[in-house]
Amino acid sequence: MKIALVHDYLVQIGGAEHVLKAFTEIFPHAPIYTLLHDRKLMRGLFDDSTIITSSLQNIPFAKKRHRNFPPLMPTAIEEFDFSDYDVVLSDSSSFAKGIITAPHTLHISYVHTPMRYAWDDCQKYTSDFGLPQLIEKTVPFLMNPIRLWDYASAQRVDEYLANSQFVAKRIKKYYHKEAKVINPPVNTKHFTPANKSEISDYYLMVGRLIAYKRHDIAIDTFNKLGIPLKIIGRGPERKTLQKKAKSNIQFLGRASDEKLSEYYAHCKGFIFPQEEDFGIVAIEALASGRPIIAYKGGDIAEHMEDGVHGVFFHKQTKESLQNAIKRCEKMDFDSKYIAQSVQKFDTEVFKRTMESYVKNALDQHLKKRAHWNTKRQIQEIA
Repeated sequence: MKIALVHDYLVQIGGAEHVLKAFTEIFPHAPIYTLLHDRKLMRGLFDDSTIITSSLQNIPFAKKRHRNFPPLMPTAIEEFDFSDYDVVLSDSSSFAKGIITAPHTLHISYVHTPMRYAWDDCQKYTSDFGLPQLIEKTVPFLMNPIRLWDYASAQRVDEYLANSQFVAKRIKKYYHKEAKVINPPVNTKHFTPANKSEISDYYLMVGRLIAYKRHDIAIDTFNKLGIPLKIIGRGPERKTLQKKAKSNIQFLGRASDEKLSEYYAHCKGFIFPQEEDFGIVAIEALASGRPIIAYKGGDIAEHMEDGVHGVFFHKQTKESLQNAIKRCEKMDFDSKYIAQSVQKFDTEVFKRTMESYVKNALDQHLKKRAHWNTKRQIQEIA
């Protein structure tokens, strides 16, 4: 089986890039096709892989300001030639699934989300990422052709995988396609519960400091409650958030893997006020045996039972979050049970599931091709 991998762009490290890393471990000889690659920003993550970039790689500033170039990306992603491959496995949040493959090539797309700024609120996208004013004004006009391309290109995919039921429903809504759910890999074995006597008095947040993560709600809440909150992560919202935070809120920046697991294990609870397609940090907190105070939106409702794994709140407001924290503080949680309940997300489980799926999908694809070839030959003879 000759296989290629496709990724939107390699200019940051997040959940999608960890999925791609798992793909490279399953298929170590597969090259990676991507729109853009910044080796420095990837900190050596894919140095062992062959990486093939699009013509966008040659545009000045494209690697550092990739969000300014959506109109050029459909053409760029379509320029790759996959005619020599039996299987192409794309993992996509935007453009990677839009590749063009030959009829004999099976295209499986692992979708983290349908293109959010095409199908959701493009004005919110521009404000969340602080795009230049000129770009911000033109984005709504550019979205209609991109939306049309996104739908049309989505019809080329042979098999869809979704990272959660939440995303599978969005694939059905926007692309009219069914998707099998295979949750992303989480290195659950790296996170272990601490003894009850080792639990500290702080709450924890982990993730990039960008608007949709809703750190603002947490900061408003903890400003009022006066209890400790530690925030791990970096991003464009950091200065704004630090200005409004009181002394009980600590910004820790980036943490090493070892320190991160310690912060998870010893926190009193994990704050998760955002809506995610798949919240990897939430699973990491659960693997550490810690209860989550989570907004009941996105995928988290698929993995968390209220009163068992933590507490839900139903409005993204400081009042709703504050009430959930107060409720959580009155409850006892079984750390070992919480940690055990998410072992199904472990990286090794994901890799076995994905490898089996790809092999079975290719077998079915080859059988269909053989059937249609036989049928065509019969029709030609007749």
